[in-house]
Order: sequence, then C-alpha cells, then structure tokens
Amino acid sequence: MSSHSNSTVGNGHMTQTDVRRQRLEELENAKFSMYHLKACLIAGVGFFTDAYDLFVIGIVSQMIGYVYFPDNKGQVPSGIMLGLTAAALIGTLLGQLTFGYLGDRYGRKKIYGSELCIILVATFASCFSASSHGGLAATSTLIMWRFILGFGIGGDYPSSAIITSEFANTQNRGAMIGAVFAMQGFGILAGSLVSLIVVVAMKNMINDDINNLDIAWRLVIGLGLVPGAVGVYFRLNMEETPHEVNNHNSVEEGTVDVNEKTTQVEAAPERITWSQFIKHYSKWANFKIILATCMCWFSLDVAFYGVNLNNGLILSAIGFAGDENSTPYEVLYKSALGNFILALMGSVPGYWFTVALVDRIGRKTIQIMGFVILTVLYLIMGIWYHQILNASIVGFIVLYVLANFFQNFGPNATTFIIPGEIFASKYRSSSHGISSAMGKLGAVVAQAGFSQLKDIGGHGAFVDKLLIIFGCFMAIGLGFTFLLPETKQVPLTDLGRDDYHETRH
Repeated sequence: MSSHSNSTVGNGHMTQTDVRRQRLEELENAKFSMYHLKACLIAGVGFFTDAYDLFVIGIVSQMIGYVYFPDNKGQVPSGIMLGLTAAALIGTLLGQLTFGYLGDRYGRKKIYGSELCIILVATFASCFSASSHGGLAATSTLIMWRFILGFGIGGDYPSSAIITSEFANTQNRGAMIGAVFAMQGFGILAGSLVSLIVVVAMKNMINDDINNLDIAWRLVIGLGLVPGAVGVYFRLNMEETPHEVNNHNSVEEGTVDVNEKTTQVEAAPERITWSQFIKHYSKWANFKIILATCMCWFSLDVAFYGVNLNNGLILSAIGFAGDENSTPYEVLYKSALGNFILALMGSVPGYWFTVALVDRIGRKTIQIMGFVILTVLYLIMGIWYHQILNASIVGFIVLYVLANFFQNFGPNATTFIIPGEIFASKYRSSSHGISSAMGKLGAVVAQAGFSQLKDIGGHGAFVDKLLIIFGCFMAIGLGFTFLLPETKQVPLTDLGRDDYHETRH
C-alpha cells in the first residue's frame, strides 16, 4: 500500500474520512487478482448449491409421484406439488428479508456462512423425510424441510451479492457479481446431470421395482451436500468487507491489502435505525431506485420460476417426456435429459454472456435488451403456441431455448447485479434483501397461478395463455428498468453515499 494509506489520523495530514476513502479507492482501482477470484469462488459455491437444491425438485417430484402416488398415475397431487415448490420459495423470501437486515445491522462477516449451514442441515434432513403411522406423510416432512432450505437459500442472496460487490474493483465489479450468480446455471446443469446419472445407474433397479425410486430421489437430493460442505469452511473464515469497515465508527481497526488480502475489524458497527431507513427512502430519488429493483425482479421471476419449475410440462408438450405407454424409467430418463439439454444450451451460456459483457455495455442496456426480447418471445410462443407445435417442434424448442438464454443474458442476471451495488452502503444489504424478496414473491405468485391455471380446459390446456401472461410481465419489467441509472464503472464509494442519487443530476 502507498505511504499515504499508512498515515495515522493523528499526524495532522489526513482525517479519518480521508484515510477510509483512500483505502477504498485503492481497492476499487486494483487489478483483478487471486484475491478477487477467491471472493467469487467462495460466494459462487453457495449459489451453485442453492440452484441445485431449488430446481432439482422437478425430477425429484416425478420420482416421488411413482413411489407414493401409484393410484394417481404416478402424478403428485397438485396441492402437494404446490407445497413442494412454494415452500422453498416462501422460505427464500423470508430468508432474503432476514439476512438482508442482519447484514446491515451486524456486518456482512458475522452472518456469512450461517445461511449455508442452514442449507446443509435442511438438505441432509430432506434425505430422511419419511412417513409415520397415523402421522405426517413423507411429502409433508419434505415440504417442511424445503421451507427451511429456502430460508437458507434466501440468506445467500443479499449476503453473497453484497460481499462480492464490496470486495470487487470498479472495472470488474459487474463481472464478479455476475460470475457468482452464474454459478446458478452450473447448479441447474449439475442437478439435471446428477439426476440423469442416478436414473441410468439405477435402470435395472427401477425396472425391477418402482419403489427403488425412493432411494433415487433421496440420493439426488443428498448429493447436493457436497459443494455446500466445501464452501462452509471458507465462508465462516472470510474477512469483513472493506466497505463495511467504512461503515464502522473507527477506521484504524480496518486494514485492506488486495494482494495479501487482510481485512480486520474489531469496532462495533454503526447502528442503522428504521427511522433512518424510512427517511432515506422517503425521497423520490432514492425510492424510485428500490421501487424499480423490486418491480423488475418481481416481473422477471414470475416468468423465470413459472417456466423453470414447470419444465416438465413444457417437455411433455413437445413430446420429450414419454407418453402413456412409457415406463417410469423412460419418462424419468427423457425428463432428466431434456432438462440437461435446456440448461446446457440456454441457461449456462446466457449467464456467461452477461459476465463477459456487463462491464462493457452496461447493466441497464443488458436488462432492457433482455426484457424486450423476452416480451417478444413469450408473446410469440403464447399467441401461436399450437400453430408452432403443429408446424415444427424443433421451432418451438429453438424459441424456448432462446427465452432461457435471454433470461440469463438479460434480467435474471442484472436484477441480481444492480441491487448489489446501486444502494447506499448503510442500507445496501437490507435493500438487496427487499428487492430479491419481491422477486421471490413473484415466483410464489407464478407457482400458485401456474398450478391452478395450467389445466383449465384440460391437461396443460392453459399453458399458451400463461406464456402470454409471462410476456406481459416482461413488458412491465421493461418499463420499470427506465427508472434505474447505469452503474457501469461508477466507483462503489460514490454509489454508497447516502445522497448519490439525489445529487447526480
């Protein structure tokens, strides 16, 4: 570090504010290094685990259907299916609000790692969900544990976003936050691949006795413990972020070195009150920002979770999930393979296009582009749903893969990135938690609506109308995006000022 950064407050040359700002500027102007890569990996392993656990429920629910509901043609009843998916989403919403607040109240470091511990405990317990005579059914206990799982997943959203943002340099900040979120794509891909491997490995067992799927679904869930267990140690031993150091009353306890990476904090954080929070957002310049991040995320997640948690129905519509004459093995094999192909072709590439370009063309530009293209794609797929399927199943698959791609090279990534940097430092974690919770509210609405509406007029007969509805929500997200400023290459020390949005015009 420079000689200036070693100056003490008492030498008459620099104030505490000067020292704090200089240390942060050194961090933000630093070249990308192993220090930054380590921060991305520690945060990213959590999102890999989150996505694996959250989205693997699609194939798991099919396995559960064959084991526990043979009299219902192997289909999980709609109410139980809604519980399996919505429980995790509701838990996520509450976790986002809780951990967002705790991150501002007690500091990022003190809570980081606890959310992953919750995820691991809930995942382990889910593997042993069982029925008791005259008591809870296995699906009921699984729903309970998925709610707790969701609470941990929710905590990961504000915690990982803010920690990555506050460890990042200005030049690569968008890519770093985006790379953490991009691990969600690998988590979805891994969930599909593990499901496929388990199904293929147990082919003879499944064909001999369908009840062996009771082992298969527990194995699929349990393997999600592996990446999370690796990440817990590093999270619990991670240092406090430099920008959180800047929120403390004393500067001398905090030191930052982007090469050797040492950050030490001993001072108690400044306590942020609700009255301060409300006063800050009572000003339109600040309120419009959190309004936009909330509504963009809400709109996006209505479609993102409405589609991705119900991929099986779409795969069935395009003939990629077997027919009434297919064996359970054939249905599960095609379903797992279909999900793997969709993730590999659409989801994963989209995330990494965002990582590559977000610091060049900007967050707002990518979000606008994504919402525009998604609006068009969903309306086309919805309005001409039957015509496209009758004319060319391949054509529908291409449109569907493109929608997956532009969700992730678009608002699914940017709605996570922007709240991680755009808010005042004092309220950044809480504000990200509120924004992401609104997204999960959209996901809950989508899942409840999808389950209740999809079969109006017959099995899957309302899917075309739902795609049109998703297109309308993409248009709503597009409108609210215009309330947001571009944050590309803006130092976090500037964005973190309480009055930044009030004074930038």
